[in-house]
Amino acid sequence: MAHEGSSRAIVAALSANIGIALTKLVAFLLTGSSAMLAESVHSLADSGNQLLLLVGGRRARRAADPSHPFGYGRERYLYAFIVSIVLFSLGGLFALYEAWHKWAEPHGIDSWQWVPVVVLLAAVGMEGYSFRTAVVESAPLRGTQSWVAFIRGAKAPELPVVLLEDFGALVGLVLALGGVAMTLVTGDGRWDAAGTAGIGVLLVIIAVVLSVETRSLLLGESATGDVVDRIQTALIGPGVSSVIHLRTMHLGPDELLVAAKIEVPGAATAADVAQAIDDAEQRVRAAVPIAQVIYLEPDLRRAVAR
Repeated sequence: MAHEGSSRAIVAALSANIGIALTKLVAFLLTGSSAMLAESVHSLADSGNQLLLLVGGRRARRAADPSHPFGYGRERYLYAFIVSIVLFSLGGLFALYEAWHKWAEPHGIDSWQWVPVVVLLAAVGMEGYSFRTAVVESAPLRGTQSWVAFIRGAKAPELPVVLLEDFGALVGLVLALGGVAMTLVTGDGRWDAAGTAGIGVLLVIIAVVLSVETRSLLLGESATGDVVDRIQTALIGPGVSSVIHLRTMHLGPDELLVAAKIEVPGAATAADVAQAIDDAEQRVRAAVPIAQVIYLEPDLRRAVAR
C-alpha cells in the first residue's frame, strides 16, 4: 500500500511538472525572462526525476537471483540518489549560471509582460495540487512524526523526494514571481536575475539534503527503534529465553533483514531448538511483515558471558 501511495504521488507530480515546464518555456520564449527559463528547466528536471523514480520502483520489483540473492530492492535508493544529482546539476547549477549571465547583462521584460505572471500563478495552482497529493499520501506513514523527522527517517525514498521537490517548486515559484514582478515595476532586469539566483540556491540545498538521506539508505540503514523493539519482543517465546544480540538492515523499503543470536535452554534437543527457531520466525513475521529474511543463531547465555 505504501508503494501504491508513492506511485500516485509520483504520477501526480509528473503530470503537473510536464504541463508547467511547457507553459514556462512558452513564457520564456515570449518574454526572455531568465527566471522563467530557470523555472522551465527546474520543472523539466523534476519531470525527469519522477520518471527515474518510477523506473527505479519497477526495477526494484525484480525477483532475487544467484547474483543478487537478496533481491533488487535497493534500486529504489539508487534512483533516488540519481535524482538528487540531476536536481543539483540540471536544476540548481543551471539556474545559478543563468542568474550570473542575466546579472551581467540585465534587460527588462519589454513584451508580453502579463504572460509570466499568469503562467507563474497557474503553475502555483498545479504545483499546489501535486504537493497536496504528496502530503495526503504521506500522512498515514508519517503518523505523529514531524515532517522533518518523516523525511529523515522514511525508508521509502519516493514520498520524501516528491515532497521536497514540490515544496522547493512552490518556493521557487514565489521567488520567480517576486523577481518578475519587481522587474516589471522597476524595469531593472537584475531583479529577475536575483529571483533566478534564489531558485538556484534553493535547488542546490534540496539536492544536498536528498543526497545525504539517500546515501544513508544506500549504505544500509537499520529498522527504526519501534520496529526493533517489536522484533525483540516477538523473538522471545517457547524455547527462546532471551535475545543475546540483534541486527537489522533494510534490503529495500519493504524488505527487512533480521539476524539475531538467541538464548535457548541448555538441555534442549536439536529438534527442540529447530522448532523454537521456526516458531520465533513466525512470530517475527506476524509482528513485522516486512521482515522477510531472518537468520537466527541459537546459543547459551553463559557461553557468551565467558
